Amino acid sequence: MSEPETAPAEAAAKPKSGWLNLVVDYGPVLVFFLVYRLNSPSDHNNSVAEVMAVIMGTASFMVAAVIALLVSKWKLGRVSPMLWLSTGLIVVFGGLTILLQDKVFIQIKPTAIYLLFGAALLIGAWRGKALLKILLEAAFEGLDNDGWMKLSVRWGWFFLALAALNEGLRHSLEFGDWIAAKLWLFLPLSFLFTFAQLPMLQIGR
Repeated sequence: MSEPETAPAEAAAKPKSGWLNLVVDYGPVLVFFLVYRLNSPSDHNNSVAEVMAVIMGTASFMVAAVIALLVSKWKLGRVSPMLWLSTGLIVVFGGLTILLQDKVFIQIKPTAIYLLFGAALLIGAWRGKALLKILLEAAFEGLDNDGWMKLSVRWGWFFLALAALNEGLRHSLEFGDWIAAKLWLFLPLSFLFTFAQLPMLQIGR
């Protein structure tokens, strides 16, 4: 009798994600964008001022990412594997950007994350393991294993597509425009892709 009674209590105690996950995931990018824009010189030929704006934006990005991780632990009671990895990569590539004063490192960080997660999800699916379930179980409770497998494959290919898109944009856009694309292109694409999965999620339950 005790097991059925404790299950609802555990479910009720389980922290919900909601808007806070959105802030944790994209807040550091917004901070990066704002700090860079505020310090970016009007004359982009001023290489010294441009480098300083990149360094200040990157340092703010790193601090905001660590704060987001701590907020996730404090408010949600957990830190997702994706957030641990992305924060680690932000610190590593951000540190290289500041140390070597080369903005290319912070630009290839998203590519590294997308490639890593895309490859992990697809390899996991190929081996019969729905790795996405570890990352998103709190968001889609009740989804069966077949549904998780389909989601893993779809998100795996989506991450690889984002990696290719990031590489194309970082080679074709100015640094400030590339940062803006992280907010105004990648974020809407992620939302649209997530919404496109909703019918399958209902079927898979």
